[in-house]
Formats: sequence, structure tokens, C-alpha cells
Amino acid sequence: MKNETGLRIMTAEGELRGNMDDDLFVFRGIPYAAPPVGALRWRPPQPVTPWQGVRDATAFSAAGWQNRTYCQAVGGGDPGEFSEDALYLNVWTPDVEPSRPLPVMVWLHGGGFTLGAGGLAPYSGKPLASRGAVVVTLNYRLGHLGFFSHPALDAEYPAGGTVNNFGLLDQIAALQWVQRNIPAFGGDRRNVTLFGESSGARSVLSLCCSPLAEGLFHKGIVQSAYSLPDTPQKTARQQGVAVARHLGLPPDASAADLRALPADAFWPLEGALSIPPVPIAGDAVLPEPMLRTFLTAKQHRLPLMAGSNSDEASVLDYFGVDATAVLQQLRAKNRLLYRSLKWLYDIHDDRLLGRAVARDMAFSLVPWLVMRAQHQAGMPGWRYWFDYVSEHARDLYLHGTWHGNEVPYALNTLSQIPEPSDGRPFSEADRAFAERVSEYWFNFARDATEYKHQLAGEVTWPAWHPGDDVTMSLGEGGQNSISLRKNFMRARMRLFRLLMSRMVKL
Repeated sequence: MKNETGLRIMTAEGELRGNMDDDLFVFRGIPYAAPPVGALRWRPPQPVTPWQGVRDATAFSAAGWQNRTYCQAVGGGDPGEFSEDALYLNVWTPDVEPSRPLPVMVWLHGGGFTLGAGGLAPYSGKPLASRGAVVVTLNYRLGHLGFFSHPALDAEYPAGGTVNNFGLLDQIAALQWVQRNIPAFGGDRRNVTLFGESSGARSVLSLCCSPLAEGLFHKGIVQSAYSLPDTPQKTARQQGVAVARHLGLPPDASAADLRALPADAFWPLEGALSIPPVPIAGDAVLPEPMLRTFLTAKQHRLPLMAGSNSDEASVLDYFGVDATAVLQQLRAKNRLLYRSLKWLYDIHDDRLLGRAVARDMAFSLVPWLVMRAQHQAGMPGWRYWFDYVSEHARDLYLHGTWHGNEVPYALNTLSQIPEPSDGRPFSEADRAFAERVSEYWFNFARDATEYKHQLAGEVTWPAWHPGDDVTMSLGEGGQNSISLRKNFMRARMRLFRLLMSRMVKL
């Protein structure tokens, strides 16, 4: 009877009907903002119109317009139907009437701000909800529909109030929905963890810097964020003009002209017309570049966990970056730096050295910078390094854990996703390791506060401090060990901090 009662929940916008997944309550396709279509395209998300009666919440919504083939290859699976009307979220909860409110975990999917959806199998909230969290996943505007500047659109705002990061503003609207409604699902609105991977992790960092997001979440987990600088607003505006011209609009195109373009006209754009996998710096959502904010320790004061994987350079391969060529260019320009890198890494094969340097400059550096910023702000931070490879695939992943491969371990979703089609199924050892890793994610969400300086787990995880410089190693050499490492990559990180202006670009 309790289960039947829990399948219907009244929110601020209206009543929802969900369903059960084993002993969990699941609500899918909940609107958190009005459809951003027609006159609402390229505008801040607007409130949902309340509904009468009971709204069905048993199916995932459509995903934003994107490249299906790319999403299937690197974005987590088939995103299903596409629509510009995609601002919906999903909730998994173990108890709608707990004895005490449950920790809330809000997941932001990755995909370079152009791919992905909250309903993809690797992001299922079921395992973490089974541990005792209320888990929320969501869609946000992608590509040019989510990150765009054009003189005609920017002129609609007062000075200093321009909005270009519509996708980030969608994420903020979803967090506002959480603050309004999550107690009805058993969640604690005062204990919200925002976590994400890749561009989802960049989103977490960006919202840590956004004045519009302050107070809406209380801690963050940053998985494989990259160091590519945010796009300056001026550059984004120039690209917006070029995109409009490419799509057949005149130089003096109006906002109405732009909004009349078909929603599916933007995602196929490539090269200089495609958006880079970063937000736009200089609007009301992100007034200053994220990296600059963290380098000056002016981020919101809240606990953060941040880390990266042992073979993040795998994503550079996908984007066509030749790490060996980058290293050889560096060698030609600065032989002293080249020799210093060979000494630091003790790698004498340019192909392998280039891969390692590209990985560290583009990915390993960010968690270290975030930890420094946390220490300077007087906030705890926890740094991890993920180096586990599925037991039956270690002969394929010769350099370590690929970009994104930690997600089903951190979220413990190996049993939620289809078995690999290459005849290399996940093993019981893989699933056991996922249980061990995801415990840290859940414990962070449940326990981390600004006053907490260690996390519980099979190995107690101390907060990062420049004197100790302790990193949690989740796996080592592809194997399933969990251990603490002191001064991990310390000399490299100090060097790359000095080379920020020469960052590897995707």
C-alpha cells in the first residue's frame, strides 16, 4: 500500500504518477521549465505552466538535437527521439517519506555540450538510490541552441545582463526545481550534490563560478573536466554571425529571423561553425572565465571532489589531436622544456610522452588546480585518480582508463548498461570494484561538509592539503587496488601551472 501511495506525488507544478523499479520509486520526464521553442528559443528558461489532474511520469522525454551516431559511439548510448522541447528531468528515490531527509545527487551528463541525455543507461540513478540517495538526472539545451551569441539576440538584454549560456541556465533552473520539489521525493534540499563528467564536470565548475547558482547546491563532484579555456563572448558573437550567414540569413538578421530557423539546422554544423566544448565567458551566467575564477580562488565556498583518468588522451585521439605532433612542435620551439619533460616523465618514446603530456595538461591539471583553489578558499577538497580497466578488456586499453570509462563505476551502473558487443562482458570483479568506488561518491554526498576533512570508505580518504598532497588512487595499472598516493604528479603539475597559456586544445 505504501508503494502504491508513493507512486503519486504532488509537486509545486502539479501531480505526477511514477512507477516502481524493484523497490525504488522512479519518475521520468518531469518538466522543469517551459519548452524553449518559438519565441522562447535563446531565452532564459521560463516557468512550467501548472497542470490539472495527474501527469504521467513513466517515460523519459525526448533528448535535445544532436548527432545520434556520435552519441552512440562516445556519448553513452542512443539518446532516442530528438526535440527542441527537451527540458525534463528524472528522479529515483528509495523512500518518499523517509524518517530523515535523504541526500540529493544531481547528475549533469557530458558530451562536449553537444551530445547526451539524462535518460541514458550509464546515468541510471537506480544503484545510488538503492544506497539511500535521491538521484536526479536531466536534459539541458545543447549545441548552438544552448550556447550562442548574436548581436540581434544580445541586444534584447540590458547592459551587463546578456545571456549566452542557455544550457547552464537550464541546469540552474533544474536546481531551482530541486529546491522547490525534492522534499516531496524524500530529498534534503539542504544537502544537494551536483556531479558530472567531461562537459558535465565543466558545468559543475562553471556553476561554482556563476552568481546565479549560488546557494542552489552544497557540494560538487568533478569527473574529468578539461582545461580548454572558455570562449570569450566576442568570439562567440563573431561565430554566431558566421553561423547565421551560413544558414542563409543576411548580415542584419533579426532575432525573429534566427528563431525562425529549424531546430535541426544547427547540430550538423562542423569545423569553425561548430561550438567548442566549453561555455561562453562574459554573460550574466558566467561573467568571468571559469579557470580565472578558480586560479584566484573566488569560486563559491563549498566542498569539491575532483579527479581524472589514466588515459584521458583517448578523447584527444577521437577529436583528431596528434599528441606526438604537438610534442614535436614543442621540441622545435623549446628544447629545454622538451628535455625537462623527458626527465620528469622518464619516457623516451615521443609517441608515449606526447600522449602523457597531452593527458596531464588537458585533464590531470584541473583537479590539482581545483584542490589548490579549495585550500586557498578554506574549503575541503578531495582529489582522485582513476586507473581501473574492465577485467576482460585490459589487452585493449594499453594506456589505462579511457575518458568516460569511470562513469559506470562511479555511478555503479555496469548492470544497467548493455553488455559490450565485442564479446568482453563485465566481470564480477568489475561489478565488485564499482561497488567499492561508488561508495565514496555516495559517502561524499551524504557526509561531506565544509567542516569535514576525511571521507569514510574501505580506505579513509583525507581532504587534500598542499603539505600532504594526498590523492586517492582508484585502481592502479588497470588492477582493482584502492590506495592513497602522496605528492602524485606534483612536479608535473607545478610545471603545467606555469604553462597554462599553452594548454592543449581539443
